Amino acid sequence: MLALLSWSNFGVHPSSFDPSFKFVSSPFVSPATLAALRLLVALYALCTICTDLGFNVHYGAGDSFLSYFTVLSYIGLTAYYWAAAVQTFFYARYGSYPLRRWPQALQAGHVVLQSTIVSFPFITTIVFWSLLSSGDTFSTTFSAWSNISIHALNTPFALFDLLFTNVPPAPWLALPIHILFLACYLGVAYITHHTQGFYVYSFLDPQEQGALLAAYVIGIAAGGIILFSLSRGVAVLRQRWASRRGLIPASDEEEGTSEAIDDWEEVGRPADEREERDLEAGKKEGRESPRR
Repeated sequence: MLALLSWSNFGVHPSSFDPSFKFVSSPFVSPATLAALRLLVALYALCTICTDLGFNVHYGAGDSFLSYFTVLSYIGLTAYYWAAAVQTFFYARYGSYPLRRWPQALQAGHVVLQSTIVSFPFITTIVFWSLLSSGDTFSTTFSAWSNISIHALNTPFALFDLLFTNVPPAPWLALPIHILFLACYLGVAYITHHTQGFYVYSFLDPQEQGALLAAYVIGIAAGGIILFSLSRGVAVLRQRWASRRGLIPASDEEEGTSEAIDDWEEVGRPADEREERDLEAGKKEGRESPRR
């Protein structure tokens, strides 16, 4: 069990983290452009979540703001884009980024956070527009903008990091962590009902749904597994495509390893082979040197 939970299973190795700088590069744009695009998304997402919180507090719903999975997942997306933008800026400016030198726990946390923002937004978008949206969704200008920003634009934001960066596929160990997050959220929903007297999502009401409640819970968990697997598969295909076209940058560590291998092969040649090669090189120099 301890071996399963080792840092290496999160893609975090003691020698180096992200040696090819995949988390801060793109096969399509420069690191500086990627940093700017990530910062733009981060700013928009932060303004959205702060504005939505302000309106909720103004209308007396601030106490339940963090009870909604859509809000929590959007906050996670916002936090990731801020972290990714800052790290990408450092890479564009200095050729490396601070996270590579930070503790392994923070590196693993970044990996898991990234895996959630290319999975959870799809869950929230599908569930909201299929089960929760109503005539009130676009009843006012603010409601329309808020719902589009949080329940629709979150999917393009997730697709951007999934399709247009070199971020590697999420480790499979992140999947049970996702299921754990979803299970913990059920606790949040029922704590909210116990303390504030309402269900944040009507399909979680056992009296109203009856046996369907189990079907909803199992269905969302199954959907989470499917969406995680699909997003991971897309990342694998995108990484193979970029690697074949040489669009993933080589790191100093990889270049150093390559040079070390070349040196090792040179030393490892048999003595007779090395002497024969040196003799042929000497003959060639003698033929090519000008007559005196």
